[in-house]
Amino acid sequence: MPNPTSTTLDEEVREKVEDRTAYVGVIERLSKASVDKHWEAYADIPWEDPDFKVDPNDPRWILPPIDRLGATQWYRDQPEHVQAQIGLWRVATTMKIGLQFENLLKRGLLGYAYKLPNGSPEFRYVLHETTEECHHAMMFQEFVNRTGMPIKGMPRSLDTLSQIAPHIPRISTELFFVFVLGGEDPIDYFQRQTIKNGHDLHPLQDKIMRIHIAEEARHISFARHYLKHRVPRINPLRRKMLGVISPLILGLMARVMLAPPGPMVRHFGIPKDVIREAYRDDAWTGELKNCVAKVRDLAAEIGMIDGFSRQLWRAVGLWDEPNVRRARTAR
Repeated sequence: MPNPTSTTLDEEVREKVEDRTAYVGVIERLSKASVDKHWEAYADIPWEDPDFKVDPNDPRWILPPIDRLGATQWYRDQPEHVQAQIGLWRVATTMKIGLQFENLLKRGLLGYAYKLPNGSPEFRYVLHETTEECHHAMMFQEFVNRTGMPIKGMPRSLDTLSQIAPHIPRISTELFFVFVLGGEDPIDYFQRQTIKNGHDLHPLQDKIMRIHIAEEARHISFARHYLKHRVPRINPLRRKMLGVISPLILGLMARVMLAPPGPMVRHFGIPKDVIREAYRDDAWTGELKNCVAKVRDLAAEIGMIDGFSRQLWRAVGLWDEPNVRRARTAR
């Protein structure tokens, strides 16, 4: 299998899909890439290697400065082993939420594939993606198991609400793939920033993140190109509704993916004013805007932003002017 430890991180495919032929060409490239470059959770990660052992007190779990909690004075004042345990809990929670999200994603993808006609190129790609997501879930859960920590994942209320997600393709495949990007883009953004920051990472975390980034680059590419191909062609009223719902979904999911979980806050007795300091200031708002920037640019490019939806983007704290190099217009 390919070596995921390269310093170069895989990037998304970015193509114009002005007609069906161009769109199908992208899908076929992504399917081929899934054959040529993929990993298996229990074949390509040396779980029993002593260097990959998960020790909660290992200083390599200490949160990097780019992490909002890790940047607080309260966190830096904690003993090194406590910083490490908080960092490990944080990493494990991200993985647990990730595998829960991918469970919803897989069910939705299979529901979408179920009705695809014979000969559909999307069918093959979607099954490749579902297979890769299964391996992501296995490696994430194995990591969580090895921490020995009582990691919960999604808040209970969100977990209940999220069970609607696998049924979204029955109503709108376009909305489903917005949901997909809402879960994948924030995590992809944070993982890329963590690796590029140069922080000394535990080798197991580093390997898992690099595998995830490499395969998610394809998954994100498919969702983007699907929306680029489909949304300009749907009924204007449906497109307007999609533009209204999208910032609400993204506003919720970005915060769930990046903010610390309640059980961790309670377990380590993190003061409320520390949480407010880390997750209520302008820097936090800027990070939220950045982690959905590519989705916001895409929404502008394909006509999902108008005066009303722009106000919703502002209301959920995610608005910034779209990047004109990628977005043709913000209507």
